[in-house]
Amino acid sequence: MSFHLFDERIGAVTEFIPLNPGKVSIYHCGLTVQSAPHLGHIRKEVVFDVLRRWLTAEGFEVKVVANVTDIDDKILAKSAALGMEWYELAYSVELELHRAYQALGCLPPSYEPRATGHIPEMIELIKKLIGRDHAYVAEDGSGDVYFDVHSWPDYGELSNQRIEDMAPAADADPRGKHDPRDFALWKGTKPDEPTTASWPAPWGAGRPGWHLECSAMSLKYLGAEFDIHGGGLDLRFPHHENELAQSRAAGYGFARYWMHNAFVTMAGEKMSKSLGNGTVVTEVTQQYPARAVRLYLAAPHYRSAVEFSPTSLDEASAQLERIDSFLERAGASGEFVFNFSQLPTAFVEAMDDDLGTPAAVAVIFEAVRQGNRYLDAGDKQAAELTLTQVRAMLHVLGLEPFDPAWAGSHDGSDLADIVDGLVQLLLEQRAQARARKDWAAADAIRDQLTALGLTIADTADGARWSR
Repeated sequence: MSFHLFDERIGAVTEFIPLNPGKVSIYHCGLTVQSAPHLGHIRKEVVFDVLRRWLTAEGFEVKVVANVTDIDDKILAKSAALGMEWYELAYSVELELHRAYQALGCLPPSYEPRATGHIPEMIELIKKLIGRDHAYVAEDGSGDVYFDVHSWPDYGELSNQRIEDMAPAADADPRGKHDPRDFALWKGTKPDEPTTASWPAPWGAGRPGWHLECSAMSLKYLGAEFDIHGGGLDLRFPHHENELAQSRAAGYGFARYWMHNAFVTMAGEKMSKSLGNGTVVTEVTQQYPARAVRLYLAAPHYRSAVEFSPTSLDEASAQLERIDSFLERAGASGEFVFNFSQLPTAFVEAMDDDLGTPAAVAVIFEAVRQGNRYLDAGDKQAAELTLTQVRAMLHVLGLEPFDPAWAGSHDGSDLADIVDGLVQLLLEQRAQARARKDWAAADAIRDQLTALGLTIADTADGARWSR
């Protein structure tokens, strides 16, 4: 087993060597809980879920920590606009996040810390940075604390930028800064902010800066150095660049590999709340099978952008139906017991090559085609072997239909059962018409089903239907 991962700092795919043999530690940045997650947000959850499943399949013990940012400027602004407490908004959106990733069959993190639960650790990290001359308290009496980017020679190493080429964030507050690109470690309380959004600190009451939060939480739960840190591509700069700088400046090894998934786009633009083009996950999974939504997000390579259109999920649903049609024909049922040896070599090679899901999914569809050929030829032994391979591959991608993880999620199965029952009723009426040699009635039923987009196949075991 030799898993390779794209190393962003060298710009090439390299062999992944974990810090501790047989164990992998992963930290990925969770949602800032200001509004319900859309497909762009949840792609990250699916990507890291597939990564976790693959590393687990290869025999690693995987620990995943994914934080929740539950205090932030945007949360305060939106909660004020809605006339509700900031923590009520944050909690309600956090629950929506949980519903979203559960709906898509994502395993929950090993631990999911909230930023507000780790203020003491953040204060201690700031003290260490001040003591090492990498941070300073603003002299304007605001209570703000900033990281001095010029104090860290390697600042910009993750995004491969030079400080002089960087522009400060458009919404950055320049007050009290030595350099406009210095970023906030602590934000002093402002008069118009609720007192509940403030914590005491040696330099004045306030709340942590966004970048600081993840460094403190990863340090607590994964230690001074861990294997993989990741998130959406938009987090690489400035968020992850700043995390890396402050963590290394404090004396910690921090992340050994960085992994960023590309955007879900609509008409070429990043899916986002600000553009109003987000598609809320829990709404999408009421319209399409949740497994089809997961397939749509998991099948492209994680470093490739995914373009969303009104037909995207229709295509993914049709692809899933082809897979499920073979599973049904081959008699799949019950919970699947996975073994790594069941996976085809081509699938393993694809997944080991920087989590190459496009090639891995292609192996699944080729196996489905071959399995159908075996069934058509009456070769049940070969079909059963192929069925095992297909279910093993689906298991790795989190798409195995009988996985308990899908229990209780809305995947269209309730509607599918109703449709199947109605079609079976018509097929029974057709069989009765054929038994009494009423060919006109039998053909009329078949023509009606065909007009609805169904294919009817007469077999020795009776009629079967598919879309």
